[in-house]
Amino acid sequence: METTQAPFGKDFVEDLLPQKFPFVMVDKMLTYTEHSLVSGLKIQEDNIFLVDGSLVEAGLIEHMAQSVALHTGYQFFLKQEPAPTGYIGSIKEITITQLPKLEQEIQTTVTVLHEFAGITLVDIVTTLHQIEIARGQMKTILAK
Repeated sequence: METTQAPFGKDFVEDLLPQKFPFVMVDKMLTYTEHSLVSGLKIQEDNIFLVDGSLVEAGLIEHMAQSVALHTGYQFFLKQEPAPTGYIGSIKEITITQLPKLEQEIQTTVTVLHEFAGITLVDIVTTLHQIEIARGQMKTILAK
């Protein structure tokens, strides 16, 4: 299994996501394999999910979902095909133990558990300073 290890920065990442500023919640891709991805986000002042100096739960969940979308987007980039739009089919067992604060940087690991016919089930773990702050599972569906 080939691993892409780079960091790919904000401009490259934004081209792979259907979301656009100010709704982009991923600003780097650190590693990629066919079955996993590690993404990152530095919490900036202009983040629309920043409230009282912390990224709120919805922002953290959106970051997790966009990390999944980045995995799909990069798969299609490697095939030199445009990435399709995807949707969250379900969110299961999301646990958030801490909210990141302004200027902190989070990393999220997406692990593909199953992928079939445009439906992908993933496990997602978000860390802050290598300490787990959120985890869950999502099912995403590609638009036809």
